[in-house]
Amino acid sequence: MLRVIETFTSLQGESTYAGAPCFFIRLAGCNLRCSYCDTVYAQETGQSLSIDQLLEITELEKLRWNGHSLNGDILPIVEVTGGEPMIQEETPLLLKRLCEAGYTVLLETNGSIALDKVDPRVRKIVDVKVPSSGESGKNLPACLEKLSPHDEIKFVLGSLEDYHWVKKFLEARLALSQKNTVLLSWYDMSNSVPKGEHPISRTELAEFIIRDALPVRMQVQMHKILWPDIERGR
Repeated sequence: MLRVIETFTSLQGESTYAGAPCFFIRLAGCNLRCSYCDTVYAQETGQSLSIDQLLEITELEKLRWNGHSLNGDILPIVEVTGGEPMIQEETPLLLKRLCEAGYTVLLETNGSIALDKVDPRVRKIVDVKVPSSGESGKNLPACLEKLSPHDEIKFVLGSLEDYHWVKKFLEARLALSQKNTVLLSWYDMSNSVPKGEHPISRTELAEFIIRDALPVRMQVQMHKILWPDIERGR
């Protein structure tokens, strides 16, 4: 059984799949407590569902969605997210079963738990924790060492110090940005500034990337722009 917070269809708000229709399975629980966490509710217990139940829910949603679509089949993307999905023992099997069902499967993971049991067909989005998260000491190098070319690496940052840290991190690992898409996602830390940090704006982050010719892709959380007042289900 898996503990599940919610399932819903929306537009993918992040990654190279941003803007595409996507079915989300948000699993319960997380082993980290990041300072900027925007899904604290995922730490709740959730409801227990079997893998078969989740596959049935996913298929029913695909049929419902595709019944209204023009080409009859535009909801093949499923993202398993959290919390941290990999803290649950049955997550690798869920991912495998979704792949076998023909879906393009995305896994959003915090990079602190080994990914060797994840089906190679899964597109992993590994969130490397920066110092302002308070959890950078939990980054597991092995999560980045065995990535496939279709996997992506994400950094969530909001300060000048974070930016310099990310820049040095990438400079020391040039092969990462040559092999994988690297995403920089800005967050607003102005309401709660960690000691010694200097907040930067979204525009400043963009300017730094251009100035330094950083081999990354900047992203914004599209779902938060489209639905700024909705916390869950988008």
